[in-house]
Amino acid sequence: MKIPRILLAAGASGSGKTLITCGLLQAMKNRGIQTASFKCGPDYIDPMFHSKVIGAKSRNLDTFFAGGDTVRWLLQENMRGMELAVMEGVMGYYDGVGGITTQASAYDLARETKTPVILIVNSRGMSVSLAAYLKGFLEYRADSQIQGVIFNQMSPMLYPRMKKLVEEELGIRAYGYVPKVEECRIESRHLGLVMPEEVQDLQKKLQKLAQVLEETLDLDGILKLAGQAQDLPPSDLTEEAQIFGFQLEWPVRLGLARDEAFCFVYEDNLRLLESMGAKLVEFSPLHDSHLPEDLDGLLLYGGYPELYAKELSENQSMRREIGDWLKKGLPCLAECGGFMYLHEQMEGMDGKFYPMAGAFEGSAYRTPKLNRFGYVNLRAEHPVLGEDLGTIRAHEFHYFDSENCGCDFQAQKPVGSRGWRCMHGTDSQLCGFPHLYYCGSPQVAAAFLKQCGKTQARRRCENPMGAKGEKRKWQE
Repeated sequence: MKIPRILLAAGASGSGKTLITCGLLQAMKNRGIQTASFKCGPDYIDPMFHSKVIGAKSRNLDTFFAGGDTVRWLLQENMRGMELAVMEGVMGYYDGVGGITTQASAYDLARETKTPVILIVNSRGMSVSLAAYLKGFLEYRADSQIQGVIFNQMSPMLYPRMKKLVEEELGIRAYGYVPKVEECRIESRHLGLVMPEEVQDLQKKLQKLAQVLEETLDLDGILKLAGQAQDLPPSDLTEEAQIFGFQLEWPVRLGLARDEAFCFVYEDNLRLLESMGAKLVEFSPLHDSHLPEDLDGLLLYGGYPELYAKELSENQSMRREIGDWLKKGLPCLAECGGFMYLHEQMEGMDGKFYPMAGAFEGSAYRTPKLNRFGYVNLRAEHPVLGEDLGTIRAHEFHYFDSENCGCDFQAQKPVGSRGWRCMHGTDSQLCGFPHLYYCGSPQVAAAFLKQCGKTQARRRCENPMGAKGEKRKWQE
């Protein structure tokens, strides 16, 4: 499959990857090029910025969560009908699992997908040393995939000399520079960038940045490089269910919490659930008074509930219904912020504690630093969701913690000996801080949907007419 593609990486976090990626996406959109964007790694927020720019959902590609074959398949599937793929790297180019490997690094993704890489270098305070800096990245791995460079925060006077230097001495192409554009900065908070909706005049800022990049980057050269990417082998499988081996006989209705407070969602997770037979019904724990009718399961993913603790608490009817759902043992997957919402109380960013759904005893509270940050391998101490789920690859990223994290799973860091007990796992529920990626652990999605199917079957027997007194068409 021919997929024109590039990966924008950097030597370190804070080099300007996200801002330049968004500016490039906006510039390509302005040119009428159908562009898909991808974020290397498990981050939720950067893809939201990508989506705001290109007007479509961005996706994650993570070589820890899923193997190379699955990652390549996801790239192909999400590129159908698109003309260009722009990938954004994570952290420093070679920084991977455990801080001492290249697994799941931007380099790992580029290597698995054979994607040409343009390295973004924050050039502030450097000139000739830039050549030495670049040479290290080029030579650290023989198959570095690095074929070009963009100099960030460089003056237009210095750029021609640096371009000549690196092209003559290193044999890679300089694709331009980005001057300091203070008015296009995006602010951060404790989990990274603020949400796109919170950036004042975001579209205006991105259009300004795109105009700058049209003048300072060789966009035609970047497109030519993307077009030179190797073809990926075609896949004979066209649907997730064919690859991951499960399909419900009857569709189930899942309530998906989605609003300002609960917004950390992997789109490929939802797509996989739908391909296996789920019908997703979105609702808002912030704004809706009641759960949707005729649900067979609940999905409570992460986000920023701590920013809306007072409002979530004041919506008493919703938190009472969700609490009752959990207490009845009905199917639920809850991660991070969604898990925090299920506690008896949760600390808000104002330092006050607010009543929450009350499904789990204890409080979720703020801490001064990241807790148990990074990738983990999870293994249940007993069958969960009715099955032995085996090893589940997951990710944690949170400043909050819990007095009741659960102890049904053993979490083990993939590098080193550190481990801990975590999560609440029953025959129908899996709740805790770790984030799961179903395309890498499809057995979790399948086991959960089986439990939702059992709930539906019981409800269908008890109330064949449905909540509104109308006969349900179970196959629709």
